[in-house]
Amino acid sequence: MTLDDLRVFAAVCRTGALSAAARDLDCTQSAVSQHVKRLERELGLSLLERLPRGVAPTPAGQLLHTAVTEGLGRIDQAVRRIEELARAEGGSVRVTTGATTVRHFMAAAVVEFRRRFPRASLEFQTETSSRGCFEALAAGAVDLAWITLRPAGGAVEQRPVVDLPWSLAVTAGDPLAAKPSIEPADLQDARLIGLPENSTARTQLGTWLAESGVRPVFDTSVTDWDTAILLVGLGLGHAVVPTLPEWTGPGHPDLRLVPIPALPALTAGWAVRRWDALSPLARAFADTVAHHCARLSGRASRSR
Repeated sequence: MTLDDLRVFAAVCRTGALSAAARDLDCTQSAVSQHVKRLERELGLSLLERLPRGVAPTPAGQLLHTAVTEGLGRIDQAVRRIEELARAEGGSVRVTTGATTVRHFMAAAVVEFRRRFPRASLEFQTETSSRGCFEALAAGAVDLAWITLRPAGGAVEQRPVVDLPWSLAVTAGDPLAAKPSIEPADLQDARLIGLPENSTARTQLGTWLAESGVRPVFDTSVTDWDTAILLVGLGLGHAVVPTLPEWTGPGHPDLRLVPIPALPALTAGWAVRRWDALSPLARAFADTVAHHCARLSGRASRSR
């Protein structure tokens, strides 16, 4: 078997169809089929199950796919590290995260990183959920993922960077704006602007609401926190959001963030395949972001 055979097989498992894998790889469906058949002859077992629509890995295929994903990701990382050594500090760092993360957590770190490593490049890939970030890591498509932390399997290592207390975002004229804090009962039947169902933040919030016996109404949905804040300002409802410093102060004079102390803080941080396999540039960027987040958290605590 060859690396090309394994890469094609991984693409078939990822897309769920020979034709889709062929499009992704810019080759013919016949060529994809030949790669898979060569692997099956080599191993003496069927690796794919033909379904009415597409294919799925057999138990043997799933074992191979897991190993291939892990192995190819490490090979790609090793090749990139070798290339960076050859180019000194002129390599790249690939990051996957949500749409608003750079603005809220990384802006100052990006500026400092660019100053320290002017020949390096930063590549950002936007995902709407931690699951999407984990998949990008597993495929070796990125070096770092900035996520809201959750229990993860052994293929991913996580490091917390910042704890984000929750608040209820309301307009200044809302009756809840005068409260020193929000209790679960205050959210009963409230009209809330919700984050995507598959996001870690939405899952944590939903669990807490259910345990508190609270049933708010989610009649508006958005893909990121900034859009939720915008809709609150337009009077479309309330939003339970992490307390981010940028939403307080002169930039949002009509917005109030009322603390929800009973809701456990949301923890954000880095996820990687293996910390000891990170390139020096990727490690430097991760450390720079963590440093600036610590300074930001310190300023936010003093302002409260």
